[in-house]
Amino acid sequence: MSPMELLKELTEANGVPGYEGEIRSILRRELEQQNTRILTDGVGSIFGEKTGTSGQPRILLAGHMDEVGFMVTKIHKDGYLYFTPLGGWWDQVLLSQRVTVMTEKRNFTGVIGSKPPHLLKSDERSKVYPMREMFIDVGARDADQVKKWGIKVGDPVVPICPFEVLPDYDTILAKALDNRFGCYLALEVLKKLKDEPHPNTVVAGATVQEEVGLRGAATTPYVAEPDIAFALDVGIAQDGPGSDRANKPHLGGGPLITFLDATMIPNIRLRNLVIDTAEEHQIPYQVETMTGGGTDAGKFHLHRRGVPSLVVGVAARYIHSHVSMISKKDVEHAVRLLVEVVKRLDSQALESFGFNE
Repeated sequence: MSPMELLKELTEANGVPGYEGEIRSILRRELEQQNTRILTDGVGSIFGEKTGTSGQPRILLAGHMDEVGFMVTKIHKDGYLYFTPLGGWWDQVLLSQRVTVMTEKRNFTGVIGSKPPHLLKSDERSKVYPMREMFIDVGARDADQVKKWGIKVGDPVVPICPFEVLPDYDTILAKALDNRFGCYLALEVLKKLKDEPHPNTVVAGATVQEEVGLRGAATTPYVAEPDIAFALDVGIAQDGPGSDRANKPHLGGGPLITFLDATMIPNIRLRNLVIDTAEEHQIPYQVETMTGGGTDAGKFHLHRRGVPSLVVGVAARYIHSHVSMISKKDVEHAVRLLVEVVKRLDSQALESFGFNE
């Protein structure tokens, strides 16, 4: 399977928070193919352990499996489904979008209902329709038919968007790049390290339930026992019309290194080692400072006595919607950067990240 075929498979698989089984199966298959020791926790996270020339330090490379989605909360007597969000959504991106309702036996395609403009009153045209009033239409006549089909309250609902590489042969369009990209990045770095000596042990894979409060990130460190941790996640591209893309995260500018988010200020010495590595190997990179939102690193860095941690990723457009875009070149540079960084992370480097002076 080619790298892009793997990313396609990961993004087109369905897995909202708490229902990550399809993605976990793909990760297990890939990790077993690399003959790693499989590590799991009690909430569903999965990792593969690969020992290099030394057992220490232990390097955690973690994406997260879940994507933003919904859960069915009520079945209307006329057969419509009411829902609640799993993860952060902006109401305005939802209307008329296709979704998959996942039941125990089969999946159903639905659409988030909307009024045609012919029926809108003048004051309705300028209002954002609140999510609590939205519903999913699966083509059922009534509630009895919905129940006969096996759709129940509690069933997960996932956006629909096929994977596609756009005509520039670089822009990737897909759902769930937040954060199947991180899952893919962890797997690809592990593959590249197969024939590369590295003075440490790498634990690579993905957590669960990041989008609803970094929950898998709270349990994973007790299994992985990292000395150094990297959260692999997308950042927010700010390269829309009228923006100054030269000074803001944008597609094609290289991997993102996060200097600040709402959950963590990274270990500065680890951050600087990553920057030095990028510059030494002439790998382009971008800096992200984000005062809203966070990643699994917000939990990783607080494990036990503290774990030097950093977020490495790529810029993405339109995340937390049905679609997203990233740059293939950025992905390739991110793989290369992390491989080179891992090769530098020995016991001496770990000691330099401490505060013993």
